[in-house]
Amino acid sequence: MREKEDKLFESLRTIGRAIVAFSGGTDSAYLAWAAHHVLGSNVLAVTADSASLPASHKRDAARFVERFGIAHEFIQTREFDNPAYTQNNPDRCFHCKDELFTRLDQLGRERGFPHILYGVNVDDLGDFRPGQNAANKYQVAAPLVDAGLTKSEIRELSRLAGLPTWDRPASACLSSRIPYGTPVTIENVKTVEAGEEQMKALGFRQFRVRFHGPVVRLEIAPEEMSRALTADMARRFTAIFKTLGFQYVTLDLEGYRQGSLNEVLSPLNHGIDTGTRS
Repeated sequence: MREKEDKLFESLRTIGRAIVAFSGGTDSAYLAWAAHHVLGSNVLAVTADSASLPASHKRDAARFVERFGIAHEFIQTREFDNPAYTQNNPDRCFHCKDELFTRLDQLGRERGFPHILYGVNVDDLGDFRPGQNAANKYQVAAPLVDAGLTKSEIRELSRLAGLPTWDRPASACLSSRIPYGTPVTIENVKTVEAGEEQMKALGFRQFRVRFHGPVVRLEIAPEEMSRALTADMARRFTAIFKTLGFQYVTLDLEGYRQGSLNEVLSPLNHGIDTGTRS
């Protein structure tokens, strides 16, 4: 694991100046820290100020870079202005990342940062992630992949480095809570965000609020399911989500699993043509 980290540091030294696409999650936080550790002021971490990123994540991102002295900016992204994004086909993530990397590419040209880095890891390569096609389109570098780092290794290296993000639960953008074919709107992602903040206030760590029109489907990690399966918690869930406008409140007995909305996709859907090489 340490050899992989050394390989990462060495590859970063050859880059010179770079922008890190920084969402504030475990992977991008470790990458931003590593790039700053190696390149100092030649690194700029940039976070998309988008409705699909929870406000709490933006606050966490700001605290992280302040704590470690990493240069950082928020930039506006406008994926919700793009019908190809809001119609929410299985290639939605491509359009989101295409917007992000377009903005980062423009910023890099203006500021003299010739490289863009993002925090995909080796474990991500086996998942359905159209956003990786957008990274290929803009030649965005994936140093964690190049170093051979897995998610568990990144968590452990983050822990050893004293990063508070080392055990942060996985969390994709809010739009990933909306089933394919259901339009993504600022209103419905904000409804999801409000529900997830209240779930966190109840003490749950790993979960998803899935938006199905009048129905909300709650996925909760198996190790936390016993807390959810009580009459008292059922009343709390019902009060929270009916107040948010849902008619029916359901608990998914399979529990939380990453990318559950991809389960409806056929193998053919996985080969989406976005005009780039995967």
